[in-house]
Amino acid sequence: MKVPKKLQSVLWSTDVSKLDLQKDKYYIIHQILSYGMMDEIHWALKNYSKKEIIETFKRSFKDYRRQRFYLVKDALLELNDWHPDERYYVKNTPRIIG
Repeated sequence: MKVPKKLQSVLWSTDVSKLDLQKDKYYIIHQILSYGMMDEIHWALKNYSKKEIIETFKRSFKDYRRQRFYLVKDALLELNDWHPDERYYVKNTPRIIG
């Protein structure tokens, strides 16, 4: 299955026609969770298993706004008992060097 053109506004750094659903899932999932509206999030939930989304989400991606990160983590993915160091995920937090 191809990534639909309607996701271009969320996946802006590359042409969606060049994306592969599996090879590029880290980028696709994080971009949708970080910037997508409900329509894009529903698309992701239909095209990836919740397990795949959770596993991908848990891999660091420092591009979330704090409120969005916790909305996705706690409300959407129900990861209330998972407490990662938000510096690996949230923009505008001090960089981790080393």
